[in-house]
Parts: sequence; structure tokens; C-alpha cells
Amino acid sequence: MVKAGIECEPEYLEEFVQEMERAAPSVPQKIKADPENVEQGLAKLVLTIVELLRKLMEKQALRRVERGALTDEEIERVGLTLMKLEEKLEELKQVFGLEDEELNIDLGPLGNLM
Repeated sequence: MVKAGIECEPEYLEEFVQEMERAAPSVPQKIKADPENVEQGLAKLVLTIVELLRKLMEKQALRRVERGALTDEEIERVGLTLMKLEEKLEELKQVFGLEDEELNIDLGPLGNLM
């Protein structure tokens, strides 16, 4: 049986470990499993991930536009898609009573998400 693995240079692994150690103080040591707040916590997690993906997609789209890799029609479609996604995220934040600051996460050397 062949196992798929990720190969990593030792210096990159050490850098990763250091980043994780720096982030450790901001990570809660215990999970608060309160049945009353499960929906809110899950919504917060999902919306944070979706916001991260939206921002990554936006940056990728900008790079492709700058390289001239998209047609005018594709640029229009990507722009509308990203706008609709942002609008839907705003709606969901209102439904669950979340603010932008609550979805912010520290991305290490990349800075904060928002």
C-alpha cells in the first residue's frame, strides 16, 4: 500500500511550528460546548471560512485581471459573483448577530483576515 504524504524541508517545518506557537495564545484551550450557543458558534466558524475564501478568490481574480488572463465577460461575471457573495455574507452576519470583528482571525505573517 502506498501512502500519500507531504514532503517538507526541515527549515519550513520549523517555521510552521514557530508560527503555530505564536498563534497558540489566541487559540482557546477549552471548547465551550454550550448547547444554547452551538448555532452561533457554528455560524461564526463557517462565515469566517467563507470570508477567508472570498478574500482569496478576490485576490486571485485581481491577479488574473492584471495579467490580462480574463475576458471582459469573465471579469464582469467574477465581479458580480464576488459582489453577490459579499452581500449574502452580510445578510448571514445580520441573521446570526455577528460583527466583522468577530470573524477576524490572525493569519500570522499575512496579518489579520479583516
